[in-house]
Amino acid sequence: MDTTVLIQGETGTGKELIAHAIHNASPRSGQPLVRLNCAAIPFDLLESELFGHERGAFTGAIAQRLGRFELADKGTLFLDEVGDMPLALQPKLLRVLQEQEFERLGSGRTHRVNVRLIAATHRDLERMMHCNELRGDLYYRLNVFPIALPPLRDRREDIAPLVEHYVELFCHRMGKSIHAIPEEFVNACKSYSWPGNIRELQNVIERAVILSNDGLFPNLLRSTRSPSAAAFPPSTSLREAERTLILGALEGTGWLVGGPYGAAARLGMKRTTLIARMKKHRILRPSDENRNRAVLDDPSSRSL
Repeated sequence: MDTTVLIQGETGTGKELIAHAIHNASPRSGQPLVRLNCAAIPFDLLESELFGHERGAFTGAIAQRLGRFELADKGTLFLDEVGDMPLALQPKLLRVLQEQEFERLGSGRTHRVNVRLIAATHRDLERMMHCNELRGDLYYRLNVFPIALPPLRDRREDIAPLVEHYVELFCHRMGKSIHAIPEEFVNACKSYSWPGNIRELQNVIERAVILSNDGLFPNLLRSTRSPSAAAFPPSTSLREAERTLILGALEGTGWLVGGPYGAAARLGMKRTTLIARMKKHRILRPSDENRNRAVLDDPSSRSL
């Protein structure tokens, strides 16, 4: 339908993704979806971005320019962070929503368009209206069909499939392969509050794929407090990341290497491969390490 949609949710919850889905499911899907972030454009340029301008309309306007409404004609305009639109510009936005017409800066000619609007914001528009920060008539024009996106911490059942999706996505982009995602990492993600929502999760997964080596996922966490903070810093080498991953898997299985519940199965590799990696990194069972240290500390062994 052509109904105006207002998507509300915290930063990083996927508001633009929902806007794309709405557009793609509409009869306008074959027409352009034009995007504009109202918070990213200075006030003195925002009007020109929305409605366009004529040559000479202001200093620096050396040529005619079409605005986003004209570019979105017969399609969809997605206004992100619409709550950041200045009060002085709100009547012009209201007019084009009501009448589907506007004038470019520096022109008296009225242009008509056929645009479906999808707006998004992380702000409380109703509170802004009561505080006179948002026109009431504009609020009701925007709030025709509201969609509230819950934060990631309120839909933890989505975390595991999101982790799998982003691992697959970044592996494809980077030409890498991950044998298995450690269960400890997924559980850590489920227990974390994700203040940055899906965008923060996406960044953590991208960092993990960058640091992966030979199919090993490097972010096996010793702490479930914060996957974002616990992820390996950029200064960590791939060798260190792999060694930490293997140690974490061994400690998590009580140093059981083979079998269905062993570290090799948890890491998604063969038992012989894991043993070879352990030798490469000089990883010994604690009892074996203590035995070797005792031999080295025994004076009688130094003559051997």
